Amino acid sequence: MDEVQLGSHTIRSHGLTIARTHMHDWLILVLLVVIWVVILIIHPFYRFVGKDMMDDLRYPLQSNTVPVWAVPMYAVLLPMLIFIFVYIRRRDVYDLHHAVLGLLFSVLVTAVITDSIKNAVGRPRPDFFWRCFPDGKDVYDKWGNVICHGDKSVIREGHKSFPSGHTSWSFAGLGFLSLYLSGKIKAFDRRGHVAKLCIVFFPLLVASLVGISRVDDYWHHWQDVFAGGLLGLVVATFCYLQFYPPPYDANGSGTYAYFRVIEESTANTTNTINAANLPNAMTGEIQIANQQESTDNGFMGMHLARNSNSVLEDVESGKS
Repeated sequence: MDEVQLGSHTIRSHGLTIARTHMHDWLILVLLVVIWVVILIIHPFYRFVGKDMMDDLRYPLQSNTVPVWAVPMYAVLLPMLIFIFVYIRRRDVYDLHHAVLGLLFSVLVTAVITDSIKNAVGRPRPDFFWRCFPDGKDVYDKWGNVICHGDKSVIREGHKSFPSGHTSWSFAGLGFLSLYLSGKIKAFDRRGHVAKLCIVFFPLLVASLVGISRVDDYWHHWQDVFAGGLLGLVVATFCYLQFYPPPYDANGSGTYAYFRVIEESTANTTNTINAANLPNAMTGEIQIANQQESTDNGFMGMHLARNSNSVLEDVESGKS
């Protein structure tokens, strides 16, 4: 990135312009929030659960190692604090705005997809038996399906195993952060600084540990965690590449918008210089033209003088 240009695009100078440019993106973001809330209200599909299926669903009902409220803290707020820290150092409002917008889109798109699949699939959690029969006495209808007598909200949550929301949110937020950091520190600049990869992999390690905790708590099957992690990471990559070049690109440390503004600024400066030099160039061309004209007139005068001398000589020779 052209470090000379950093500091000239701040929130005060360009913030309002950028917000207006991306007004529709922010409106879509609000719409995603509304859609997500509606999906959370929708009742999930209650899949058939027979007695022979209970062998894999009898794990103990435990509390979450990673609470639900903690997920947006480390997956959204923590990356935003890092974005703000980078802005304080570089004073690039394009980077701050696009990083925040890309992160929010990554998390919310992931949330909408994750909870939509949860409701559609309705896979029972590994602890479903104790959600359905808290007293340990299982009851089934004539078709062999469960007749639950536990708390309705607990049973409803027990049908939302696939995919893992904790894991998808973690990889959506921390995966985006990992891509962001890899671009900022130029992790793939081909100079062989392997230590940079430790910074890149650390957010992914945290997201992976969150996913493992979901299996350890018996809230998810391993397939749920794998699918959630893959979903979050894919969405994060797509959202990141909407605003930034790939981390291995030479311009991977800045946004597309930043370099576009720099190119336009350079082009405008070049045009201004050319416009300022145009009168001088025209003056020089006129002077050259005048010099050529005077030179041509001089040559013509010499030819006329020579012609007149030759005529006089012819006349004199005739008279003689």
